[in-house]
Formats: sequence, C-alpha cells, structure tokens
Amino acid sequence: MQIVVKLFGRTDVGQIREHNEDNFLVADLTKKTRTLLESDRTYAVGANGTILGVCDGMGGAAAGEVASQLAVDIIAERMSEGGPPVSRDEFAHRLVSAVEAAGLRIFTEAKVDRARRGMGTTATIAGLIDDHLFLAQVGDSRGYILRGDRLVQVTRDQSLVNQLIEAGQLTEAEAETFEHNNIILQALGTADTVQVDLTYAVLRQGDTLLLCSDGLSGMVRFDEIREVLITYPEPLEACKVLTDRANQAGGHDNITVIVARFDGPGIAPPDPGDEELVYRKYPLPEAPFHRAPDATRPSSRAAEHAAAPLVVPASSPNAVTASERLSDHGPSKSKVANTMIGAQMSQAALAALAASSAAEPPPGVSGGAASASDSQRRPRREDNEPIFIPTSNAPAWMVGGVVLTALALALVAGYYLLR
Repeated sequence: MQIVVKLFGRTDVGQIREHNEDNFLVADLTKKTRTLLESDRTYAVGANGTILGVCDGMGGAAAGEVASQLAVDIIAERMSEGGPPVSRDEFAHRLVSAVEAAGLRIFTEAKVDRARRGMGTTATIAGLIDDHLFLAQVGDSRGYILRGDRLVQVTRDQSLVNQLIEAGQLTEAEAETFEHNNIILQALGTADTVQVDLTYAVLRQGDTLLLCSDGLSGMVRFDEIREVLITYPEPLEACKVLTDRANQAGGHDNITVIVARFDGPGIAPPDPGDEELVYRKYPLPEAPFHRAPDATRPSSRAAEHAAAPLVVPASSPNAVTASERLSDHGPSKSKVANTMIGAQMSQAALAALAASSAAEPPPGVSGGAASASDSQRRPRREDNEPIFIPTSNAPAWMVGGVVLTALALALVAGYYLLR
C-alpha cells in the first residue's frame, strides 16, 4: 500500500555567521534523486525507501561546510547502493553503516589536510521504509514528530548539558546559563568510529516530521515551533516561517530545517490505543540478511563497526518516557569540535563540573532562578565559536611512556652539555 510524503527543506546563514556550514539531505532512494523541484516535493515512497537529514558542520574556516557536505553526499551514496532492502533490519543496518562510513571519510580527509584538522559535523538522518521511520543520531541536531497537536522530540541530544540533566546534576533552569553548554559528546569526523544512536517511530496518517539544526531549536521556543507546524501544514510555508522566526530571535547560528508530512493508505490512521510517541531505541539485531560481499569496496573500521549489532543495555528500557530524559523543550547547545568524543563522565565528575559552573556563573548572570523571559527563549553564549579540546586515541600508558622517555633524553642531553 502506498505511503505519500510531502516535504520541503531550507537552510539559512543566519544573522551572525559569515558563511553557512549546515547542509541537508532529501533523497528518494528508489528514483535515486536528490532534488526539491516542485515535481519532487510530493511523491509515493518506493521499495528502497526515503532518507532525510540535517548536518551541522564545525571546524572553522570552510572546514565545517566541507564536513557537512561530505556527510550528506556519502550517506546518500551509500543508501542508494543495492536493491530494495529485504527487511526493516537491513534498512536500519544500511542507515547506521552509511552514517559511520561518512564519519570515517571525514576523519580521513581531516588527517590528510592540515587546514581541515578538527572538522566535523552533527548528523540527524531519518530513513523511512514502509510505516517505520528510523532516526540515526550523532551530535545535537534534532528530530521531532508532530502528531495531532502534540510535538515530541524523538532524538536525544548527545551533549554534556543533556548528560548532566539526565544524571540529576543540573536542572533545566540552571542549564540555560551553564558555562559549558556548547560541548557535544560526539560528531562525525572527530574520531574514526562513532556510536550511532538509532531510534524509530511507527508513523500514523498525518504525522509531520521536523529535522533541524540547533540554529532553530536554540533560538525558537518549543511551543512556538509546535504552533508553527500546526498553523502551517504546508512544508514549504512551515520551513519559511520557522527560518524567519529563528532570524527574528537573533539568528546566532546557521538555520536548517526539513519538514515532511506523511499520509496514504500505507500508514494506519491515529488510534487512541496507539503506543505513546516517545524517544524509543531500535534494538538492531545481527544482520539477518545474506548478500554477497562487495569485493570492490575496501574494508574499514567503520564497516567492521557497522556489522556489529547496536546493543540496548538491559538496564535501560527500550522506550524512554519524557520524564526520564531531557524534556521536549529543554535547553539547546552550541556546537563544538573534537570534544569528549563518545565520553560518558562518572557521576562524581558530572557533579563536580555542575558545581563548579554553578559556583561561578557567567558575567552578568545572577545566581537566582531564570526569569520568565529567560525560560521562554534559550539564551546563547555571546561567543558562539566552538570550544576545541583535542583528544587522542592512544592509550594513557603509551602517552605516559612517551613523556617519560622525552624527559629522560632531555636529562641525559643536559648532563653531557653541562660537563
């Protein structure tokens, strides 16, 4: 049965940035097209599926733009390869593998070109096959679904401030003035592998998907986003109004939005007995399909990583309710390059960091509760440039050994020079 998608996407440089480091992806995998011509904005989803994505680049100069462009191109290329998937699991494996391959390629490019060292990008990629919408998440761009008059964030921000909130070390009011609210935990290209957070939603007729960079979610209130999506059902109009609202609020960052509305007999109508729409992980099993390996493609760590199942820890339920995670209208984060990539801080470290930030609030910020106007719009740091904290994949003992060896050589050289 047919599923019809009506969509549009738009990106804007904003009011502060000199160039746009965001990119977005809209691709019909069956026709192998990537256009937003008027004839391609409404179509029936074919057997290969459809992908939509937002990538928010970082790295300074033009490196962020390069990273986000590489990401959308490689993901589109990888997802367009081969025939129709034999199952939802195969489609989900392809999606995760494509995102990982993009991360490895960006990392490799950054190592080759010194001018692009540290470049990276977030990636929020939605893939639709039958009535299942998968979302592959790296970084802090966002995915929302509007069902009726209820808007739900169906991705989780991979950011330090979100981790602090979930650990109970920071309230949402404190997070708005948190000193380190521009640190994200992962980005494509800052390491040779990434942990892709794969979630899913079972669509219903009339559902609307919004993908956006933090240039929108960081400048426009959650309730205002919901109101726009309800008031403007046409994706083109909704994209324009959302972009305009972000610019009117200050436009501190590049703004990218994709709005897609799903309908057709291939999707069931909403029913009061439906499972609640929440952030829900997809427990990806071992690949259940069997295809001949592609001898023309070189092996890579990303490919090996993609072959392994994405394990959902037994201690975490498959579905996470809004009360167990950052709420739908939680604080936004600026982007940051190679920072704490894939890190999970201990409870003690999180508590210490939260306490140090609370003890020394930023200049001009009082220690009291956020005002009503503050809670309506998430303030941004005046300096929007990302914090860059270099990391290394070398083990600690190796780094220590190199340092000690260098000190020993320096002492020997000094001894002979002073004789």
